[in-house]
Amino acid sequence: MDQKINIYIWDMDETLILLKSLLNGTYAEAFNGLKNIQEGVEIGKMWEKHILALCDDHFFYEQIENYNKPSLDALSQYDDGRNLSDYDFNQDGFGPPYDDSNNRKLAYRHRFIAHRYKQGLHSFLNQEMIKDLDELYDMTDKYTDRWLSSARIFLEECSAGHKKTSLVAADGINESSASKYQHINLLVTSGSLIPSLVKCLLFRLNSMITDENVYSSWEVGKLHCFQQIKVRFNHPNVRFCVIGDGWEECEAAQAMRWPLVKIDMRPGGSHRFPGLTFRTLGFYFSVVYGSSDAEDEEE
Repeated sequence: MDQKINIYIWDMDETLILLKSLLNGTYAEAFNGLKNIQEGVEIGKMWEKHILALCDDHFFYEQIENYNKPSLDALSQYDDGRNLSDYDFNQDGFGPPYDDSNNRKLAYRHRFIAHRYKQGLHSFLNQEMIKDLDELYDMTDKYTDRWLSSARIFLEECSAGHKKTSLVAADGINESSASKYQHINLLVTSGSLIPSLVKCLLFRLNSMITDENVYSSWEVGKLHCFQQIKVRFNHPNVRFCVIGDGWEECEAAQAMRWPLVKIDMRPGGSHRFPGLTFRTLGFYFSVVYGSSDAEDEEE
């Protein structure tokens, strides 16, 4: 119970990934002619195509698009634990009215989606499609000067508590001061839930952000999601930090009195990828929560 927990609450678009700013050209425009705007638009369209295809073909999106929930466990109380290995999702009559029976059927779909998310893309896509996605990822990473890979590496650092958690003794016990800390990445996105989970898979974020830690504020707002997270992790040793680019997480973080790291896409800044460091997060933690080990982290 003495262990401290650092919760990193991430926005998705234009924070961990770049998509909207590719599609509307604002990412390239910030480089004052050094980036080909149309190239970015075409890259964004390819991502859009894959996101929609995966949502519809593998995640029931056509069936549940109008039943967006803040998280996959939002209807867990309706799930009776039925074995779904031989369940026919196309013949169970899911749809209006919005009653207990259909809540249970939606909960089944959420459980199936969570299982598929845990398994990863390789469990249901063929090698040719995986190869195409890898090539698109590399193309996007090159175009964005390693934004995607840098953000992913930074997520890994947050998950591990940066360098100090790598000091493990022969008996498997962590001997560093960082053993006092547990580090958890959460995603709170303004997009709807299923496409957001698919984005996590496509942009290789699912190993650092588990399915139960993905929240959609599409209908309830980010402040509501933050409040739910506060209830979920309600302990004096828990510290929160919000990282994002939008006005809504700024207002919600201010209302919760949590530190906010505001992402800025413009080239040359430090609050972007690559650029953001664990030391910077430690500074924001210390401003709100006081001095801690996180301040002493090296870049």
